[in-house]
Amino acid sequence: MTKNRKAYEEKLDAQLEEWKAQISLIKARAGKAKAEAKIEYNKTIEGLQRKHEEARAKLHELKTAGGEAWEDLTTGAEKVWAEVKAAFHSARLKFK
Repeated sequence: MTKNRKAYEEKLDAQLEEWKAQISLIKARAGKAKAEAKIEYNKTIEGLQRKHEEARAKLHELKTAGGEAWEDLTTGAEKVWAEVKAAFHSARLKFK
């Protein structure tokens, strides 16, 4: 495993942990919200959890891929990461 590959995977691992923490914060806010707002929070949380799981699965693919396959998978991983980042950004704006 090259240093760049390891560093890239560690960066993605760290991002997954950050997103997991953000989901927990949104869940805490949802617990304090009024009934109508809780519905919206819960929909958002479910969507974020799905996106988080997609990113986690893509990272697992990267970690288990061989040399050339790993290079090919990084493009797909970048796409998934961009989608997840956008979802979290949207959630942050929605629940400011």
